[in-house]
Amino acid sequence: MTRQDESMTGAAPQACRWHPVADQQALPDVASETIVACAARAIEQRGRFDIVLAGGNTPRAVYERLRDVSSDWSRWRIYFGDERCLPPLDPARNSRMAGDAWLDRVPIRRSQVHAIPGELGAVHAADEYADLLRSVGTFDLVLLGLGEDGHTASLFPDHEWGSAPGSPDTLAVFDAPKPPAQRVSLSAARLARSRQVVFLVSGEAKRRAVTAWRAGQDIPARAIAPAAGVDVLVESALLSPPAA
Repeated sequence: MTRQDESMTGAAPQACRWHPVADQQALPDVASETIVACAARAIEQRGRFDIVLAGGNTPRAVYERLRDVSSDWSRWRIYFGDERCLPPLDPARNSRMAGDAWLDRVPIRRSQVHAIPGELGAVHAADEYADLLRSVGTFDLVLLGLGEDGHTASLFPDHEWGSAPGSPDTLAVFDAPKPPAQRVSLSAARLARSRQVVFLVSGEAKRRAVTAWRAGQDIPARAIAPAAGVDVLVESALLSPPAA
Protein backbone atom coordinates (compact mmCIF):
# COMPACT_ATOMS: atom_id res chain seq x y z
CA MET A 1 0.00 0.00 0.00
CA THR A 2 1.50 3.33 -1.02
CA ARG A 3 1.55 6.04 1.61
CA GLN A 4 -0.82 8.84 0.71
CA ASP A 5 0.36 12.44 1.09
CA GLU A 6 -2.51 13.14 3.44
CA SER A 7 -1.40 10.41 5.87
CA MET A 8 0.74 13.01 7.62
CA THR A 9 -2.05 15.58 7.69
CA GLY A 10 -2.89 16.64 11.21
CA ALA A 11 0.13 14.88 12.75
CA ALA A 12 1.61 16.92 15.58
CA PRO A 13 5.18 18.16 15.17
CA GLN A 14 7.52 15.70 16.81
CA ALA A 15 9.33 16.95 19.92
CA CYS A 16 12.49 14.88 20.03
CA ARG A 17 15.03 14.65 22.88
CA TRP A 18 18.38 13.11 21.95
CA HIS A 19 20.23 11.24 24.70
CA PRO A 20 23.74 10.21 23.58
CA VAL A 21 25.27 7.15 25.25
CA ALA A 22 28.96 6.33 25.18
CA ASP A 23 28.90 3.36 22.82
CA GLN A 24 26.97 0.36 21.56
CA GLN A 25 27.82 -1.64 24.68
CA ALA A 26 26.49 1.04 27.06
CA LEU A 27 23.11 1.49 25.40
CA PRO A 28 21.46 -1.72 26.74
CA ASP A 29 22.37 -0.77 30.30
CA VAL A 30 20.92 2.74 29.96
CA ALA A 31 17.82 1.43 28.19
CA SER A 32 17.10 -1.30 30.73
CA GLU A 33 17.44 1.21 33.58
CA THR A 34 14.98 3.50 31.78
CA ILE A 35 12.47 0.67 31.33
CA VAL A 36 12.67 -0.46 34.96
CA ALA A 37 12.23 3.11 36.23
CA CYS A 38 9.20 3.61 33.98
CA ALA A 39 7.73 0.30 35.19
CA ALA A 40 8.18 1.29 38.84
CA ARG A 41 6.38 4.61 38.27
CA ALA A 42 3.50 3.00 36.39
CA ILE A 43 3.00 0.26 38.98
CA GLU A 44 3.08 2.78 41.82
CA GLN A 45 0.67 5.17 40.11
CA ARG A 46 -1.70 2.81 38.24
CA GLY A 47 -0.99 -0.69 39.51
CA ARG A 48 0.21 -2.09 36.16
CA PHE A 49 2.75 -1.48 33.44
CA ASP A 50 1.77 -1.68 29.76
CA ILE A 51 4.82 -1.82 27.51
CA VAL A 52 5.14 -2.21 23.74
CA LEU A 53 8.26 -4.06 22.60
CA ALA A 54 10.41 -3.49 19.54
CA GLY A 55 12.18 -6.14 17.49
CA GLY A 56 15.71 -6.17 16.12
CA ASN A 57 19.26 -6.66 17.34
CA THR A 58 19.53 -3.58 19.59
CA PRO A 59 16.43 -4.43 21.67
CA ARG A 60 17.62 -8.04 22.07
CA ALA A 61 20.60 -6.89 24.13
CA VAL A 62 18.26 -4.72 26.23
CA TYR A 63 15.92 -7.65 26.88
CA GLU A 64 18.83 -9.82 27.95
CA ARG A 65 19.65 -7.21 30.62
CA LEU A 66 16.07 -7.32 31.88
CA ARG A 67 16.43 -10.98 32.85
CA ASP A 68 18.44 -9.92 35.89
CA VAL A 69 16.47 -6.92 37.18
CA SER A 70 14.03 -6.91 40.06
CA SER A 71 10.42 -5.94 39.39
CA ASP A 72 6.90 -7.04 40.19
CA TRP A 73 6.54 -9.03 36.98
CA SER A 74 2.91 -9.84 37.76
CA ARG A 75 2.02 -6.21 36.96
CA TRP A 76 3.62 -6.16 33.49
CA ARG A 77 1.53 -6.41 30.32
CA ILE A 78 3.49 -6.99 27.11
CA TYR A 79 2.47 -5.86 23.62
CA PHE A 80 4.37 -5.65 20.34
CA GLY A 81 4.84 -2.79 17.90
CA ASP A 82 4.98 -5.03 14.85
CA GLU A 83 5.35 -8.62 13.75
CA ARG A 84 6.32 -10.69 10.74
CA CYS A 85 3.70 -13.04 9.32
CA LEU A 86 5.53 -16.23 10.21
CA PRO A 87 4.77 -19.29 12.38
CA PRO A 88 4.76 -18.59 16.13
CA LEU A 89 8.07 -20.35 16.83
CA ASP A 90 9.96 -18.94 13.87
CA PRO A 91 13.16 -17.33 15.24
CA ALA A 92 12.55 -14.28 13.01
CA ARG A 93 9.37 -13.43 14.94
CA ASN A 94 9.73 -10.48 17.32
CA SER A 95 7.69 -12.32 19.93
CA ARG A 96 9.97 -15.36 19.71
CA MET A 97 13.10 -13.21 20.05
CA ALA A 98 11.69 -11.44 23.12
CA GLY A 99 10.72 -14.79 24.62
CA ASP A 100 14.14 -16.31 24.08
CA ALA A 101 16.03 -13.26 25.30
CA TRP A 102 13.87 -12.36 28.30
CA LEU A 103 10.19 -13.19 28.72
CA ASP A 104 10.60 -16.98 29.02
CA ARG A 105 13.26 -16.47 31.72
CA VAL A 106 11.30 -14.37 34.23
CA PRO A 107 7.98 -15.05 36.03
CA ILE A 108 5.74 -13.33 33.49
CA ARG A 109 2.69 -15.48 32.80
CA ARG A 110 1.82 -16.33 29.22
CA SER A 111 -1.51 -14.54 29.68
CA GLN A 112 0.41 -11.28 30.25
CA VAL A 113 2.14 -11.48 26.85
CA HIS A 114 0.01 -10.35 23.92
CA ALA A 115 1.77 -11.44 20.75
CA ILE A 116 0.52 -10.33 17.34
CA PRO A 117 -0.87 -13.50 15.65
CA GLY A 118 1.13 -13.02 12.46
CA GLU A 119 0.66 -16.66 11.53
CA LEU A 120 -2.92 -15.76 10.53
CA GLY A 121 -1.73 -13.52 7.69
CA ALA A 122 -1.55 -9.75 7.63
CA VAL A 123 -5.26 -8.95 7.35
CA HIS A 124 -6.62 -11.34 9.97
CA ALA A 125 -3.74 -10.70 12.36
CA ALA A 126 -4.17 -6.93 12.11
CA ASP A 127 -7.92 -7.26 12.74
CA GLU A 128 -7.45 -9.52 15.77
CA TYR A 129 -4.82 -7.28 17.33
CA ALA A 130 -6.97 -4.22 16.75
CA ASP A 131 -9.79 -5.99 18.62
CA LEU A 132 -7.41 -6.71 21.51
CA LEU A 133 -6.19 -3.12 21.68
CA ARG A 134 -9.71 -1.74 22.02
CA SER A 135 -9.57 -2.70 25.69
CA VAL A 136 -6.14 -1.14 26.19
CA GLY A 137 -5.86 2.54 26.95
CA THR A 138 -2.71 4.64 26.82
CA PHE A 139 0.48 2.59 26.88
CA ASP A 140 3.00 3.40 29.60
CA LEU A 141 6.06 2.85 27.40
CA VAL A 142 6.62 2.18 23.71
CA LEU A 143 10.04 0.95 22.62
CA LEU A 144 11.01 1.50 19.00
CA GLY A 145 14.06 0.97 16.81
CA LEU A 146 15.30 2.75 13.73
CA GLY A 147 16.04 1.07 10.41
CA GLU A 148 18.73 2.08 7.98
CA ASP A 149 16.01 3.61 5.76
CA GLY A 150 14.39 5.48 8.65
CA HIS A 151 11.62 2.95 9.21
CA THR A 152 10.33 2.08 12.66
CA ALA A 153 8.14 -0.88 13.64
CA SER A 154 6.94 -1.98 10.17
CA LEU A 155 6.25 1.57 8.99
CA PHE A 156 8.39 1.94 5.88
CA PRO A 157 9.17 4.88 3.57
CA ASP A 158 6.63 5.30 0.77
CA HIS A 159 4.05 3.21 2.64
CA GLU A 160 1.05 4.05 4.80
CA TRP A 161 2.08 5.09 8.32
CA GLY A 162 -1.33 5.63 9.89
CA SER A 163 -0.53 8.99 11.45
CA ALA A 164 -3.63 10.90 10.32
CA PRO A 165 -6.50 11.53 12.76
CA GLY A 166 -8.80 8.52 12.82
CA SER A 167 -6.14 6.10 11.61
CA PRO A 168 -6.70 2.48 12.64
CA ASP A 169 -4.67 1.05 15.50
CA THR A 170 -3.09 -1.62 13.30
CA LEU A 171 -1.96 -1.80 9.70
CA ALA A 172 -1.68 -4.85 7.44
CA VAL A 173 1.53 -4.63 5.41
CA PHE A 174 1.78 -6.67 2.20
CA ASP A 175 4.90 -5.34 0.47
CA ALA A 176 7.57 -4.73 3.10
CA PRO A 177 10.91 -3.97 1.42
CA LYS A 178 12.56 -6.64 3.59
CA PRO A 179 11.32 -10.23 3.77
CA PRO A 180 8.84 -11.42 4.73
CA ALA A 181 6.66 -9.10 2.69
CA GLN A 182 3.61 -9.60 4.93
CA ARG A 183 3.69 -7.96 8.35
CA VAL A 184 1.45 -6.29 10.90
CA SER A 185 2.34 -2.97 12.50
CA LEU A 186 0.78 -0.70 15.03
CA SER A 187 0.04 2.59 13.32
CA ALA A 188 1.98 5.76 14.09
CA ALA A 189 -1.11 7.17 15.79
CA ARG A 190 -1.47 4.14 18.09
CA LEU A 191 2.24 4.04 18.91
CA ALA A 192 1.98 7.69 19.92
CA ARG A 193 -0.75 6.91 22.46
CA SER A 194 1.82 6.34 25.17
CA ARG A 195 3.05 8.19 28.23
CA GLN A 196 6.62 7.66 27.06
CA VAL A 197 8.17 6.66 23.72
CA VAL A 198 11.81 5.61 23.61
CA PHE A 199 13.81 4.89 20.47
CA LEU A 200 16.89 2.66 20.75
CA VAL A 201 19.49 3.44 18.08
CA SER A 202 22.94 1.93 17.64
CA GLY A 203 25.20 0.66 14.88
CA GLU A 204 27.08 2.47 12.14
CA ALA A 205 24.47 1.47 9.55
CA LYS A 206 21.99 3.84 11.23
CA ARG A 207 24.11 6.99 10.79
CA ARG A 208 22.40 8.26 7.64
CA ALA A 209 18.95 7.67 9.08
CA VAL A 210 19.89 9.58 12.24
CA THR A 211 21.24 12.45 10.14
CA ALA A 212 18.05 12.53 8.05
CA TRP A 213 15.90 12.50 11.18
CA ARG A 214 17.82 15.32 12.84
CA ALA A 215 17.63 17.33 9.61
CA GLY A 216 13.83 17.11 9.67
CA GLN A 217 13.43 14.82 6.68
CA ASP A 218 10.11 13.02 6.27
CA ILE A 219 11.02 9.55 7.52
CA PRO A 220 8.67 7.15 9.34
CA ALA A 221 10.35 7.65 12.72
CA ARG A 222 9.26 11.32 12.67
CA ALA A 223 5.61 10.26 12.37
CA ILE A 224 5.55 9.06 15.98
CA ALA A 225 4.46 12.26 17.72
CA PRO A 226 3.08 11.75 21.24
CA ALA A 227 2.11 14.82 23.24
CA ALA A 228 5.05 14.22 25.59
CA GLY A 229 7.55 13.95 22.74
CA VAL A 230 9.99 11.10 22.18
CA ASP A 231 13.30 10.19 23.74
CA VAL A 232 16.09 8.77 21.58
CA LEU A 233 18.84 6.76 23.26
CA VAL A 234 21.54 6.89 20.61
CA GLU A 235 25.14 5.82 20.33
CA SER A 236 26.97 9.16 20.54
CA ALA A 237 29.14 8.51 17.49
CA LEU A 238 26.04 8.47 15.28
CA LEU A 239 25.27 12.12 15.98
CA SER A 240 28.00 13.27 13.61
CA PRO A 241 27.01 13.27 9.92
CA PRO A 242 28.25 10.53 7.58
CA ALA A 243 31.44 11.11 5.66
CA ALA A 244 30.94 12.60 2.21
